[in-house]
Amino acid sequence: MQGSYGPEFRAELWDLMRWRRDVRRFRTTPVEAAVLNRCLLAFSLSPSVGLSEPWRLIRVESADARAAAIRNFEVANAQALGRYADEKAQLYANLKLSGMREAPIHLAVFCDEETPKGAGLGAATMAETRAYSVVGAITQFWLAARAEGLGLGWVSILDPVQLCRDLDVPHTWRLIGYLCIGWPEESCDTPELERAGWETRAPALIMESR
Repeated sequence: MQGSYGPEFRAELWDLMRWRRDVRRFRTTPVEAAVLNRCLLAFSLSPSVGLSEPWRLIRVESADARAAAIRNFEVANAQALGRYADEKAQLYANLKLSGMREAPIHLAVFCDEETPKGAGLGAATMAETRAYSVVGAITQFWLAARAEGLGLGWVSILDPVQLCRDLDVPHTWRLIGYLCIGWPEESCDTPELERAGWETRAPALIMESR
C-alpha cells in the first residue's frame, strides 16, 4: 500500500479541494472524449457498500432529452422562487442556478436501489448507503474533473420523478445527481452563492463528543 504523501502533494490536494466549485457558467467549447473518459475512471476507483457499485450513468445528448431536462429545471425553479418573499425572492431571482443551456456535457447519475451486486452486504441494514456510495463516487469524479481544469455543476432543482420518466430509466433507478460538465468561464475559490450574498460558509467544523 502506498505510504503517506509528501507536503507538496498534500498542498496540491488541498488546493484541488479549495478550487473545486459548483460551476454554473460554462464556455460552450467541447470537451475531448479522452479528457472525459479519464475523469469517469474515478467511478471505478470509488468505494461502495458491499462493493455493489450501484451507480448508473446516462449521458443526456439528444435535443429532446436535453430540452425535457431544461424544462424540468425551469418549472422547478419557478416553484422554488415562489417559496421566498421580499429581498430573499429578489436575490433568488438573480441567481444563476444552472448551466444546462451552455454546458457541453450533461450526465444524469442514478443509484440502482435493487442491484444484486454486493449481495446486500451493508445495504441490508442501511439501504441508503447505496445512494451514499453514488454520492461518494460523484465527489471523486468532481475532483478528477477539476484536476483536468473542467467545471462541474450539480443541478438539484429538478423533479426527479419526471426526469426518470423523461429519460425512461428502470423503476429501480433513483436519481442522485444531474451534472453539467464543461470548461468554466472563470475560476474562483469562493462559492458563487457566497459571492452573491445568499449564504456563507461555517467558520468552523461542528463536532461534538459523547
